[in-house]
Amino acid sequence: MSADDQAFLDTLSSVPNDIRRYSNDVADYVDKHLEKVSNILREALSSSQWIPESARPRPPPPQRTYIEKVSSPASAYAQLHSWVTKNKILTTVIVIAIGGITYHVITRKTRRKKRRAKRAGNGARLEVVVIAGQASEPITRSISLDLERRGFIVYVVCNTIEEEMVVQNESRPDIKPLMIDITDPSSAQFSIEKFKEYLQTPHAAFQGAKFHHLTFRSLIIIPSTAYPSSSIARLNPTTLSDLLNTRLLAPILTAQTFLPLLESLPSPHQHLQPHSPPAKPSVLVLTPNIISSLSPAYHLPESSIVAALSSFSSVLSAELAPLNIPVTHLQLGTFDLRAFSPHNRQLQTLHASHAETQRWDDPVKSKAGSLVGNGTSLRVLNDAVFDSMERRRAGVIRIGMGSSLYGIVGRWAPSGLVGWMMGSRRLGGISGATESFGQGSRGTSPRRNGNMEDSEYVSVHESDKGAR
Repeated sequence: MSADDQAFLDTLSSVPNDIRRYSNDVADYVDKHLEKVSNILREALSSSQWIPESARPRPPPPQRTYIEKVSSPASAYAQLHSWVTKNKILTTVIVIAIGGITYHVITRKTRRKKRRAKRAGNGARLEVVVIAGQASEPITRSISLDLERRGFIVYVVCNTIEEEMVVQNESRPDIKPLMIDITDPSSAQFSIEKFKEYLQTPHAAFQGAKFHHLTFRSLIIIPSTAYPSSSIARLNPTTLSDLLNTRLLAPILTAQTFLPLLESLPSPHQHLQPHSPPAKPSVLVLTPNIISSLSPAYHLPESSIVAALSSFSSVLSAELAPLNIPVTHLQLGTFDLRAFSPHNRQLQTLHASHAETQRWDDPVKSKAGSLVGNGTSLRVLNDAVFDSMERRRAGVIRIGMGSSLYGIVGRWAPSGLVGWMMGSRRLGGISGATESFGQGSRGTSPRRNGNMEDSEYVSVHESDKGAR
C-alpha cells in the first residue's frame, strides 16, 4: 500500500470522531440557546397579568455570580479544611489557646458571681436554712457561718443542751439552735409545729417596719464524719449499734420529721411577697466519699453506713421528685479543716462527751475523728452548697480533693491494686493480726496528731499494736 493510500485511510478513520465532536458542539449550542429562550419565556409568562395566577410558571432562579460561587459555604469549608490540614501544629496551638481563655473567663465569672440570699426592701432577712448536723463538727460550723454571712437565718438542729450552748457560743444573732428530740416522735412533731408557726407568723425588722414572712429555703443534713477504724473481728457490737443509731438512723429520722413541713410549704400567704413566689424547699445530704468508694480493710462502719446513706438519698430523691422537692447528694473529699479545729478546751470536752464515743472501747476510740490536714479550701464547699440550693437540681455532686478521683479508682480498679496503693501488707492470722496502712495515696508517711494518724488524702490508721 502506497503512502497516499495510507494517508487517505487515516483521514477517513478520523471522520467519525470529527462528526461526533461537531455534533456535540452543535447540540450544546442549541441547548444553551433553547435554555436561554425558555428562561426568557418563563420570566415573561410569570409576570404576565392575563394568565391566571394558578397557571403562571415560576420564574427561573437567579444565576449565581463567580464571587458568590467562590464565597459559598461549601467552598469556605473546603478552604478551611485545607488550611487546617496544612497547618496542624498552628491549629492545635490556636485551639489550646482558645480553650484556655474560655476556661479562664468562665472561672473568673463564676468566682465573681454574687451569692447572696434574698432580702426585703428594708434589708430584713427572708430566707431560713435548717442544718441537721452536730454543732461542733467543723463542716457544720463552716457552712452555718457562711450561710449566715450570705444573709440567711440559720437554724442548727440540736439534741442536747451542750450542742445548744455551742450554737449560742458562736455569738451570731442569726445562727440559732432548733431543739428537736428525734427519738421522741410526739416531742419532735411538737417542735416542727412550733417552727412552722414561726415561719407563718409575720415579722418586722424593726418597730414600725413593714411586715414580711420568712421562707424555708433548704434542709441540709450533715451526718457526723467521725468513724472508728477497727477490724471486723475486734469491732464491739455496742460500738456498731451506736454508730448505726447516730450516723445512719439519726439522719433518716431527721428527714422523716421534716417531711410534713417540706410538703406543706410554701404557705399560701408567701405568694403575696413582693419578690418572686418561693419554690418548694430543697434537701441537701452531705457524706464523705473516699473511704466508701475504696472500701478498704478496717473501715467497715464508714464504708457500710455511707453506702446506706447514699441509697437513702437516692430513694428520698425518687419519692420527693413528684412533689418538686429536689434532693442533692454532695459527696465530699478531703477539706482543709484546720481553721475549725477544736483548739479550746470547751470544744475538746464536747467532742469527748458524746455518748456513743464514750462507749467505744479504748483501741477503737483512739482512732475516731475526721481528717484535719491539707485539702480543698472550705470556701469551695460553701460555694457548692449555695449553688446546689440555687440551682435546685437533684443528683450527685462530688466536691473536694480526691472525691472524683477515688470514686473512679474504687469503681474500676481491682481491690488488690487499691490495697497496694494504700500500703497494705499481709500478716498471718485474723484474731489480733491486722494489716498496716503505713502510707497514704501519695506515698507520704502518716503524721500523728494526738492519738490520730492521717494522710493527705485518706484517713487510714494502723490497728492497735498492743493486740498483736
